[in-house]
Amino acid sequence: QVQLQESGPGLVKPSQTLSLTCTVSGGSITTNYYYWSWIRQPPGKGLEWRGAIAYSGITFYSTSLKSRTSLSRDTSKNQFTLQLSSVTPEASAVYYCVAGVVDRDYWGQGTQVTVSS
Repeated sequence: QVQLQESGPGLVKPSQTLSLTCTVSGGSITTNYYYWSWIRQPPGKGLEWRGAIAYSGITFYSTSLKSRTSLSRDTSKNQFTLQLSSVTPEASAVYYCVAGVVDRDYWGQGTQVTVSS
């Protein structure tokens, strides 16, 4: 079974770049038809999809914050990464990495990120 684990700083200052890494085990991020996403949940709000990187390496981004969001992967480490530049306090949320395939998905446990000076 695919397992995902998020890692990154719990506290980021405004205007800095937030970088989160998802380490995958139990499967390869290049396995056909898998999409590897970042989803966040701000306090008191619903889930927000930020973007995804496909098994092929193609990236997809939410239209909001697209200009400040970057996804990448390291196939040698079986990891994928989210970078969000020029963060504001509104970026504070629990961030989840998620693996999706045709009929199922797998979620990491989530990591809390707070943007504050």
